[in-house]
Amino acid sequence: MKSWRGLTEGAARRLWLLAAGIWLLVVLAVAAHQWRFWHEARLDTDVLALLPQDELAPEVALATRKLADRATRQVIVMVGAPDWQLARKAAAAWRASLKASGAPLTGAVPLDEAGMGASLDALRPWRNQLLTAAQRERLRNTPVPAQVQAALSLLHQPGISARLSDWAADPLALWPQWWSARAAQSQARPRDGELALSAAGLEWVVLPHESTGPAFSLDGDAVLGEALRTAQDAATATGPGIRVLAAGIPLHAEAAAVQASREVNTIGWGSLAAVLLLVWLAFRSLRPIFLVALSLAVGTAVALSVTALVFQQVHLLTLVFGASLVGVAEDYGIHYFASRQSDPQARPRPLMWSLLPGLLLALSTSVFAYLVLGLAPFPGLRQMAVFSAVGLVATFLTAACWFPFLDRGVVPHSRFADAISASLARWPRWRFSTRTVTGGAALAALALGGWWQLRTSDDIRQLQNSPAALMQAQGEIGRLLATPSVAQFYLVRGASAEEVLLREEALKERLDAFVGQGRLQGYSAVSDWVPSEARQLADAQLTGAVEAQVLRGVGAALGESFVRPEFSARPLTLPIWLAQPVSSLGRNLWLGEVGGAFASVVLLRGLQDQRSVPALLAAADGLPGVRWVDKAAEVSSLLGRYRSSMTWLLVAGHALTLLALWLRHGRLAWRAWVPTLLATGLTLALLGWFGQPLQLFNVLALVLLLGIGVDYGIFLLEHRGDGSAWLAVVLGAGSTWLAFGLLGLSGTPALRAFGLTLLFGIALVWLLSPFFRAAAVDNEPQETT
Repeated sequence: MKSWRGLTEGAARRLWLLAAGIWLLVVLAVAAHQWRFWHEARLDTDVLALLPQDELAPEVALATRKLADRATRQVIVMVGAPDWQLARKAAAAWRASLKASGAPLTGAVPLDEAGMGASLDALRPWRNQLLTAAQRERLRNTPVPAQVQAALSLLHQPGISARLSDWAADPLALWPQWWSARAAQSQARPRDGELALSAAGLEWVVLPHESTGPAFSLDGDAVLGEALRTAQDAATATGPGIRVLAAGIPLHAEAAAVQASREVNTIGWGSLAAVLLLVWLAFRSLRPIFLVALSLAVGTAVALSVTALVFQQVHLLTLVFGASLVGVAEDYGIHYFASRQSDPQARPRPLMWSLLPGLLLALSTSVFAYLVLGLAPFPGLRQMAVFSAVGLVATFLTAACWFPFLDRGVVPHSRFADAISASLARWPRWRFSTRTVTGGAALAALALGGWWQLRTSDDIRQLQNSPAALMQAQGEIGRLLATPSVAQFYLVRGASAEEVLLREEALKERLDAFVGQGRLQGYSAVSDWVPSEARQLADAQLTGAVEAQVLRGVGAALGESFVRPEFSARPLTLPIWLAQPVSSLGRNLWLGEVGGAFASVVLLRGLQDQRSVPALLAAADGLPGVRWVDKAAEVSSLLGRYRSSMTWLLVAGHALTLLALWLRHGRLAWRAWVPTLLATGLTLALLGWFGQPLQLFNVLALVLLLGIGVDYGIFLLEHRGDGSAWLAVVLGAGSTWLAFGLLGLSGTPALRAFGLTLLFGIALVWLLSPFFRAAAVDNEPQETT
């Protein structure tokens, strides 16, 4: 017996069974991979993984990564009180509470006394070659008699006479002064076994800690946050005026993880509940609910496995974004069951075969739209693109391969489905008339008003979603401790390590002017610890000449003879310094060899006024190998460039979509395309009216709207006047609208902008698609194709 498309019924069934069997083997392999994936917890939660890499200089990416790695596990807590004893008491109560909580935090000791003593002894042979800028100026400009008087004052201090040899080795106390300058890079000082700081009218105890457990968790529990809040309560209960500040990447990470866990549940389960409710209302049968849910589960699992295999890890925000996939991927199953409900006599396999051309065209436009997201420079977006595209394909294959075998019996009618199907005939349809022209003019005026108010914004802060209190504490701790920013720094490159150090020193001479003007508190550079060989040689000659004169002057005054010891004739080198425990204070500044050259980083301390940034940028002018890096500004600029390029890609996508539709539907193609075009324009107008800035993520959402919205026009063109096709469109649009509407509730500004754009766009394309539908072939003349 002949079947559809010339195949016998038996041959067609065997081919379908083969496809279903192959897909079953794939799904079983995915199930095995899923078991291993969740046991290995291969979830990426690194915020920097979401940001684009530097397009021209890989050493900038390396510098950013290296600077961030040091702080990845660091948590800084500051306990302040009106007097020092109360501050110590509050800090002790804080420690006791944290210990009792069992939180994965342990006290960190950056450099102990043994390590400092070993470093002092190891670097002492180069004492004469290590000078600060202030010491260098004083040695050059202070008259010898004044230097001799200063040395005599030091000599007469208690205890010095017993250590004349030590005094003779450093008669002007240059060595402890140099170390004091190095210690000044941190505002905290040792006091009674604590790190102490006096600032803002309070005495502070600084408690550095490190996270010892996983910083991120999907169980929604704020382990660190709860422990820190309890410890804060314990500290503030010890007396009046107690303040506790806490900041660190693990706290931001945990806040993001907790929020992501909440959003995965809200968006994912909310979308699934909405889809299943709509399916139940339409088909009043558990079979469609089960099969649609099965296709969604398989699609999500396959998407997760493929993403993990391609990228090695899956980012947490990919799961948040992927949760909205539920609202899109169910279209294929819903369209099938709507057709089954409309034609109860149709057998499942021939029916699915007849639906495949339209479903494949709709799938291709949606997959194309999602893959376009991967062209953006954000690794996180690329993951989301692959996850969504693969999820759609897997959901489609599950419906196409399995539904004809698993679907048995009839799909009952429901009043809900019948009412939606019948509403298509009553929906107004485009005809050239005074009414349509007037309505079009009113919409055009509305759109023009919105476009006029629309503004662009590429500020990287749109990606920031940490709690405001945590951001405030982070900023206050940074000001109190004068910690350098890792987002704004100088990158110094050279053909050799010596050239890098020389270029650093040239840069520091310019930065000293900023420090003198109070626009900077200071800077941190490798050459602070290891000057260039040329600088070491010059300083050794300077100290040798001045100290020889000082020793002769003191000897003449006291009638004694002092001998200056010999110091190392070799210069202090980076390998020697890096081998010392004290290098932990600045090791992250040295990048080493990168791309055939050597590189280092110069960090700035106390840069509070961003109006100084243009001058700091200009400070690098004329200095070979020195580059000012403002990561936030660079990423914002990159966002702007990609927003512009993606806008042109959106225009090209519309043209290609129209061409693809024309190849299948000829002169009717515009009817499937125009609703999405108008929805795009009106969505931009609504963003303008609501004061929402246009950013890259709005444009990416409009690209996705093109892929989703055209599907509705395709379904209505493939099945002209068919109420079941309209039922599938309404159910699909409703679930998609709910899914992305929930995404609009995300606490991540970028995802919220994405969801809000689709919230407007999908509603508009749903309203406009039936308005531009083609006439039913049996009812009135139709354009020829």
